[in-house]
Amino acid sequence: MTTQMTKLLNVRKVTKAFSVPGGDLPVLGGISFSIERRGFACVVGPSGCGKTTLVKILAGILAADSGKIAVTGGTGHLLGQVAYMPQSDTLLPWRTALGNALLPAQIDRRPRKEAVQETKDLFARFGLSGFEDLYPIELSGGMKQRLALMRTFLSHRAILLLDEPLGALDALTRAHLQDWLLSVWHEMGKTILLVTHDVEEALILADHIILLSARPASVRSDLRVTIPRPRARSDSSLVRRKEDLLQLIYAEEKND
Repeated sequence: MTTQMTKLLNVRKVTKAFSVPGGDLPVLGGISFSIERRGFACVVGPSGCGKTTLVKILAGILAADSGKIAVTGGTGHLLGQVAYMPQSDTLLPWRTALGNALLPAQIDRRPRKEAVQETKDLFARFGLSGFEDLYPIELSGGMKQRLALMRTFLSHRAILLLDEPLGALDALTRAHLQDWLLSVWHEMGKTILLVTHDVEEALILADHIILLSARPASVRSDLRVTIPRPRARSDSSLVRRKEDLLQLIYAEEKND
């Protein structure tokens, strides 16, 4: 991975409130952070603090009330720069695994022959070789998540926004996919922003952790993870950082 620290995604003073009975509910109270090109960042924070709201704004699904989001290079904004994977895999049940993976190419109107070849080549890298013709109902939970992630990678976007992509998996499958996701990220050179409620997962995966405060959320802490990879869950440095982060989150929950 490149050693350059070029800022790719820049978020400045983003706010968001929702209309509820009795008035407005402030959710984001001025979020600011930057992510480096080819970096791996995780967003953590108390339950209900607005993590998913933030990533939906970055994905263009929700509009911010105020603030600025910019991407370095290209058009300078998010259009055509980001791909979003929500908490559920959102696979189309009537399409095969290959058909699901081809969806981004069809949306972008890329030539089918080249798209099919690229997609088939990735099935082995994503641990799905031989499963191209199966339907989502025939795949295990881990396979469905790998397929959904592969579809996100195949969008050809520079920035991947992943909202709790491993949250529904059992602990063993989740640990395996964390290691696998790191290897794919390293190979393919994408910039990833991953939302997770699991502090240990953030420390295993990320080089940059953005800790949000209680609602209305601001950036409580912007942390660099310098523990060498591969990171063992039992590593004393990781265990200490995990405890520190949990204490910060517990403190924010008390303030909510």
